[in-house]
Amino acid sequence: MAGLLGLWLLGEGISAHFGLPVPGSVIGLMLLFVILCLKGGIPTGVASASDSLLKYLAMLFVPAGVGIMVYGEVLLDVWLPTSVAVVLATLLTLGISATVMAVSIRLSRSREL
Repeated sequence: MAGLLGLWLLGEGISAHFGLPVPGSVIGLMLLFVILCLKGGIPTGVASASDSLLKYLAMLFVPAGVGIMVYGEVLLDVWLPTSVAVVLATLLTLGISATVMAVSIRLSRSREL
């Protein structure tokens, strides 16, 4: 858990130091991804910490639900652009995720040969 928190803090520091428009938590996740790629697997400490955190993943939806309840009237006024943005962002995310997965599979198969 300390390693995950350290990467998060490092990401926050990088974001603040360079004035990047990317949140530090995203930079920390990218650093974790690079480290996991270099190691070629998931260390047991990271696996156990992430399993513990995943148990509470549903709690991340509570702020979104509260936001919808609090700003429901505002959302009703802008439902069309909001809906279009959500659908387009979802499609874009699915497309990018599928492309990354296809490239990852292709790379792993080429390494096996």
